[in-house]
Amino acid sequence: MSQTTVQTACERIAFIDSHTAGEPTRLILAGGPDLGGGSVAAQRDRLREHDWLRRCVIHEPRGHEAIVGAVLCTPEDPQAACGVIFINNTGILGMCGHGTIGVAVTLHAMGRIGLGRHRFETPVGPVEVELLSPHRVAMENVPSFRHRQGVTVEVDGLGPVTGDIAWGGNWFFLSPNAPCPVAAENIPQLLDAAARVRRGLERAGICGAAGGEIDHIEFFEHSQTPGVDARNFVYCPGGAFDRSPCGTGTSATLACLAADGRLAPGATWVQESVLGGRFEGRYRPADGGRVIPTITGDAYVTAEGFLLRQPGDPFAEGLLQKPEGTGR
Repeated sequence: MSQTTVQTACERIAFIDSHTAGEPTRLILAGGPDLGGGSVAAQRDRLREHDWLRRCVIHEPRGHEAIVGAVLCTPEDPQAACGVIFINNTGILGMCGHGTIGVAVTLHAMGRIGLGRHRFETPVGPVEVELLSPHRVAMENVPSFRHRQGVTVEVDGLGPVTGDIAWGGNWFFLSPNAPCPVAAENIPQLLDAAARVRRGLERAGICGAAGGEIDHIEFFEHSQTPGVDARNFVYCPGGAFDRSPCGTGTSATLACLAADGRLAPGATWVQESVLGGRFEGRYRPADGGRVIPTITGDAYVTAEGFLLRQPGDPFAEGLLQKPEGTGR
């Protein structure tokens, strides 16, 4: 099929894919709905009214459960390099750490930003990125904090599970009570256990501040790898697991470590994912017991092109399959 035929017969959505410590990000450059102006939060709300874009670019057959999308939009702040709205297989995310790193590396590869510091606008506030090299980014996240410490929830098949509730751009339940070692061969068991924990939290009415839904579950343990502090498994909304150590999850972890006095401001915490990818985290204190986390990681561009929506395609807006282990 020639390019001319494709252009006349299909709607085209321009994208560039990257991965950050193994976790994919799909940056949407063009082909989506007009989101207008104003704040990125307002544009996020308009994007919800055009959910076909999220379903098309994230769901099969054009995507898969692990992809996080990043929709470029016009920032309200003229000093910001871009506005960005993150989406996944269930909806719109507040923030995405690995995705922010992926967006920075991708924009640099496109020639749109240079090395150095840049501001991105997200629906939950501005984040700062520093491009240290074409592939390495230090992301200064939104203020993060621990909301509740040592919360115990009754979980079907597991019994009582205890963890902290913390905000790092998304709401997390962070627990050292994994039912098995945090290792790649145990991913099916970890998925099932995390889904059960999330259902237990919902059933008990346990939530974040202002009723925020706790949609991320993290199991962690001490790492046996030299130079690495902890190893984690992060269950994401929709039942997928994070291939990276999770930027917002690492931010929530830093907030808990700071609250416990276990990590000094400016000291480095190395977080390893269940698949071995690594982020480096540090923080500086902020008002009200909050911290400003900085997450450093590497990203690489993997693909670029167009997603096509042909007239008559019954799955032009995606095909959603229930991921294994969600229990939802």
